[in-house]
Amino acid sequence: MSPRSPLPKVCVALGFTNASEYLDAVRREVLEGESFFEFRLDYLQDPGEGVVVIRRLLTEMPEIFILATCRRTGNHGSFAGSIEAQLRILHAAVDAGAQAVDVEIESAELALAEMAPFRERAVLVVSYHHFESTPAMQAVMKRVSKVPADIYKIVATARKPSDILRVLSCGRGQKTPVILLSMGEVGMASRVLAPAFGSAWTYVSPTDAPGTAPGQISARQMRHLYRIDKLTKSAKVFGVIADPVRHSMSPQIHNRALQARRVDAVYLPFRVDSAHLRDFVQLATALPVAGFSVTIPHKQKILRYLDQVEPIARRIGAVNTVWRRGGRWRGTNTDVEGVLKPLGRRMKIPKSSILIAGNGGAARGAAFALTDGGAHVSIVGRSAEKVRALAKLTGAEALGIEDLKGRKFDALVHATPLGMYPHGDACFFEDEIPAELVFDMVYNPLETELLKRAKAQGLKTIRGVEMFVEQAAQQFELFTGESAPRKLMEQAVLEALGAVVG
Repeated sequence: MSPRSPLPKVCVALGFTNASEYLDAVRREVLEGESFFEFRLDYLQDPGEGVVVIRRLLTEMPEIFILATCRRTGNHGSFAGSIEAQLRILHAAVDAGAQAVDVEIESAELALAEMAPFRERAVLVVSYHHFESTPAMQAVMKRVSKVPADIYKIVATARKPSDILRVLSCGRGQKTPVILLSMGEVGMASRVLAPAFGSAWTYVSPTDAPGTAPGQISARQMRHLYRIDKLTKSAKVFGVIADPVRHSMSPQIHNRALQARRVDAVYLPFRVDSAHLRDFVQLATALPVAGFSVTIPHKQKILRYLDQVEPIARRIGAVNTVWRRGGRWRGTNTDVEGVLKPLGRRMKIPKSSILIAGNGGAARGAAFALTDGGAHVSIVGRSAEKVRALAKLTGAEALGIEDLKGRKFDALVHATPLGMYPHGDACFFEDEIPAELVFDMVYNPLETELLKRAKAQGLKTIRGVEMFVEQAAQQFELFTGESAPRKLMEQAVLEALGAVVG
């Protein structure tokens, strides 16, 4: 049987130990606009209970599409019965109205003659999963193709960024429809890109429940954040590289801006560890990625892979923004404007006295930005040796914490992670804050302990979210050539922070 044309691009994967949870989850997701569901019947102690739910739901909502799966324990599922028992359950699901079934390759190979009856009654998906790594993909495709099916599903675990492209591209030339996905946080981007690369659909988790595979994105995020229904094959791909990356707020802020400016593009999270930075650049070139944000721990190491680096970023020794122009990778550091713009709205930076608290990468960027802007900069931090080195490099004054007594500065720029969520009660200054204006680079939580103490002392304050929005707005303009919708971007961050800390 051929698949209904066209099937939705998004299949909500449901796996619960209680049959009533399937019923409740489908009803919730239908209200959100979903219509395609995978029932992992093997999650139930009695899969027959799930079959009853399928019949009930399809009687109640005949417009929905249900894919039934009952994966055996030997194939990374939870069903301990025989292959014969597995197939009986799937036939019962079809009898109940399920329009498709998924049979893993290990079972399908051993019951080859039993696959044809499924195809007469439903859409047969033959699936392959590799839960450790990404093997030789053409060999995998050759293996599954030996079993006649309506759709082939190939899912492997991404260990490095380039594994994403190896999986997404392995269906080229394949006449039978395919589903191609990379599992795990490293492979998360593949779940958004899969339909654009020819996959029949992608899998998502229910909005209010865990998924059935590592790296699944919620249905709501897939629809509204990544706009999968509007993503075309010609869409530009942007992203952020970090380790970890799953909780980055950059996708929220950039995708909202892309939507506002009607740019045919998507901004994705790419988890890249230190050992695979070169591998990501190779993936970005081949995919192709048009630009990406860079954060911990890659801001320094990324320089070696770029064709051109702007002078200020070269001096700082760190890049947070990379974009492609004329086939060449260019890098800059928009954190500079992220510091200067918020301060510049409250004070005249030239000849002002500014204290920077911190001696790491964020402090380094702030020190270069402010000294270049004509400020008299002093630096204090936990490591006297690093403070002296940074002060010498930037022409600033090195101070110890004890040297702050009796000193007063026009502004303080806090550039340490102290006070960052979830350790929100930490603060660099235990007593009086020696400045008239306090700018905390930490943006989660919105009101850090430092800012609370500053307000209690009657000082003016700048929240870190202003810096985050400004540096992101500068990135957006470099990526797209469009003006950044700053107010909307700030709203996106505030909403995301509310979800994180609320």
